[in-house]
Amino acid sequence: MTINCKGRLIDLSSPKVMGILNLTPNSFFDGGIYSSENAILTQVQKMLADGATFIDVGAYSSKPNAEFVSEEEEIQRLIPVIELLLQHFPKIILSVDTFRSQVAAKAIQSGAAIINDISAGNLDTEMMKTVAKFKVPYIMMHMKGTPQTMQILTNYDDILKEMLFYFSEKVNVARSLGISDIIVDPGFGFAKTLEQNFEVMHKLELFQMLNLPILSGVSRKSMIYKTLENTPQEALNGTTVLNTISLLKGAKILRVHDVKEALEAVKLFDAMKG
Repeated sequence: MTINCKGRLIDLSSPKVMGILNLTPNSFFDGGIYSSENAILTQVQKMLADGATFIDVGAYSSKPNAEFVSEEEEIQRLIPVIELLLQHFPKIILSVDTFRSQVAAKAIQSGAAIINDISAGNLDTEMMKTVAKFKVPYIMMHMKGTPQTMQILTNYDDILKEMLFYFSEKVNVARSLGISDIIVDPGFGFAKTLEQNFEVMHKLELFQMLNLPILSGVSRKSMIYKTLENTPQEALNGTTVLNTISLLKGAKILRVHDVKEALEAVKLFDAMKG
């Protein structure tokens, strides 16, 4: 199982780690920390040194009830950072976390290699066409509504069945447009209650029937810190536990704030698998 990132084939037979770089002032865990060039470069250098294969850059917070950010502001936050990172780390593989096709286009033209769309095209009907045009890998996530409304859209008759149908439909559309590299993200924390998040985690292996790489993004999320009755800052151990469960159930990419610990989980998982 491989994906093509700007001509580089990334082999996912051994799971890979995607480090998170939030450029938003209001992210639930690290909002506002990376607001200077030096802070950005220091953090990215650390994540790469710790073993991240991908760096996922986001300029629009998708936490519940996040405030609206204009397309222009998202672009202004994002593009200079993409250019800065490619200048200092020419071989870096950048993923861009956006649901807007124009932002995606400008990001790819600036050197980004992957588009990570929390809405799987629902919030911008031009998104998949844009991804197909530029022939980059596409991460499609499961979510209902928007970051502002998703927390009230948690009614499902059978959440796993509905999610698998959702992805089947989205994959068919993406394939029809010519998108060849597709990654599915169950969207932990997006339009799901605490109990539903754990139901999805418990049955994560079912998504392997899509025959596509699975991305698991649970890093320091509320399903961890609310269950453990602590805070995002205290949720690293819980994150490692759920990352390990994700690997055992077939995840090929871990999207995390803490690269070193995630890579240790991958190394131990690989050693067990032989």
